[in-house]
Amino acid sequence: MHDVIERRHDDLVVVIENVHDSHNASAILRSCDAFGISRVALVYTNQEFPKISSGVAAKVEKWLEIERFDSVEACVASLRADGIRLYATRLTEDALDYRDVDFTQPAAIVLGNEHDGCSEEIAALADGNVIVPMLGFVQSLNVSVAAAVMMSEMARQRRGLNPPWTDRKAALVQNWIGRESSPR
Repeated sequence: MHDVIERRHDDLVVVIENVHDSHNASAILRSCDAFGISRVALVYTNQEFPKISSGVAAKVEKWLEIERFDSVEACVASLRADGIRLYATRLTEDALDYRDVDFTQPAAIVLGNEHDGCSEEIAALADGNVIVPMLGFVQSLNVSVAAAVMMSEMARQRRGLNPPWTDRKAALVQNWIGRESSPR
């Protein structure tokens, strides 16, 4: 457990906003674990919180710090309190190529609803918009695929950096130990 948690960067966050397909939300969680991102913020203002699919997520939700928010403002305020910059995945004229964002600094990517994308509300509060450039005819990837592509870049940029031990990590380890030692 310590080897895994020591490689985690708790100043990288994935924000899932109103993603309604539970398989997509579950696949995003699985990718978070795979790329060493332990913090996930679920923002659901016009959808129900998704039921996590254990088959798709491979039960990784127990290894992640998942925070639920019922308002964009509460989520953004929480992230800002931790000094985290927000990047909304949004197809706009001023959107940055996700590879041009400095993910060595505290950052969050916001992944929006499959049909509507990120809300206007969260986009207005974000520090910028990001895209995964498309070379074909379609303008976007499936939300879980786009998430994995961007998380791969986040992990690449952090390769070789030794994340500090934090109180947040210590609490997560205690949570893990509690789960592993509790009767089934």
